[in-house]
Amino acid sequence: MTKYVLFDTETTGNQDEDRIIQIGAMVIGARGEVEVYDELCSSEVPIKIEAMEVHNITPELIKGKARFQDTKFFNDLKALNSENNYLIAHNIKFDLGMLEKEGFKNGMQLIDTLRCSKHLFPESPYHRLQYFRYSLGLYKDEAREAQKHHIIIKAHDAIGDVLVMKLLLSKIVAKVKEKYPHIHPMKKLVELTAQPVLLQEFKFGKYNGEKIEVIARKDMGYLKWMYKNMDLDEDMQFTLEHIMERYS
Repeated sequence: MTKYVLFDTETTGNQDEDRIIQIGAMVIGARGEVEVYDELCSSEVPIKIEAMEVHNITPELIKGKARFQDTKFFNDLKALNSENNYLIAHNIKFDLGMLEKEGFKNGMQLIDTLRCSKHLFPESPYHRLQYFRYSLGLYKDEAREAQKHHIIIKAHDAIGDVLVMKLLLSKIVAKVKEKYPHIHPMKKLVELTAQPVLLQEFKFGKYNGEKIEVIARKDMGYLKWMYKNMDLDEDMQFTLEHIMERYS
């Protein structure tokens, strides 16, 4: 039977050498049964101060803990690793990349709630998980959901973020059913995950808050400079390529 693996990682940092030090996950069965994972793990890579500032995990907290490869979650994940199941995260490219550093080779269908939310809620000024926590009123349901699954909610904590993501996923699925009523919602989310988003406005930089198409008409040189010199995510790269081709 199909399983849905919602997960989040906390790490020693966000560079190539960094590794997982906490995993939070909820594995949901087809009948709604849920198994919760909340595990700290050790790493030979020192935790960066900037990372501690975000997740509050210090070296003392992970001293003596099992390596990630020896966690219950990782061993159960390997057993679930088939195309019949779904692996779900908010900005899955980062978290899946962390799993791959630990030797995991994914065989599951992928759903990125970040990219899907960009497709389905284009009017939202931000698509961060914590923004949706409040803009969609998810916080109103999280205490009941946490009590149901015996989860303690903490800020910037892997399992706490997974709980919020579960609530967000319900909103996303409802939106898919409304917009694409004749398509299986999870299959559509897999499709949307693989489809880059055509962004409408800048969320950073010189033209923060302005429409990208408007800037293309008045300052194409800046867009070309961005594309060549900045470390852009896949959606922004796709958008700039589309705009530059359109106005070339």
